[in-house]
Amino acid sequence: MSIEDGERSGRSKEVVTDENNKKIHKMILNDRKLKLNEIADTLDIPTERIHHIIREYLGMRKLCAKGMPRELTFDQKQRVDDWE
Repeated sequence: MSIEDGERSGRSKEVVTDENNKKIHKMILNDRKLKLNEIADTLDIPTERIHHIIREYLGMRKLCAKGMPRELTFDQKQRVDDWE
């Protein structure tokens, strides 16, 4: 009897890779209204992992229905305030 996990078929354990991060970033820049599940279906990655990559690795968040960098400059903040 072994306590080690055996090899299993299916998705790989690690989906947070530079390659996936670049693909997700490129997809978001091409279409900022893209939904998480559309990205997940395209890349065959779970939706919660897509959300994690966008927030933690790409530093983006949802703002005014668009993905935007988390850290905005003063001028960018002023423009966002003007939209509201």
